[in-house]
Amino acid sequence: MGVSTWQIIVILLVVLLLFGGKKIPELAQGLGKGIKNFKDAVKEGEEEKKENNEKLTEQTTTTTNAEKKENA
Repeated sequence: MGVSTWQIIVILLVVLLLFGGKKIPELAQGLGKGIKNFKDAVKEGEEEKKENNEKLTEQTTTTTNAEKKENA
């Protein structure tokens, strides 16, 4: 029930007819830039998450140490 080779060829021909030979590289370049921006945003999000976890760990350690001093 999947897409066969001849169906992919027909789709590519229709795309070529609709957009023309000059427009396709521009579309591919735009798609590539979009993917790169998405990956960069994901990487930034992971870095922020890591920084927040480190800050939370530091705060927890500081609070725990302060509680131990009060109880002693």
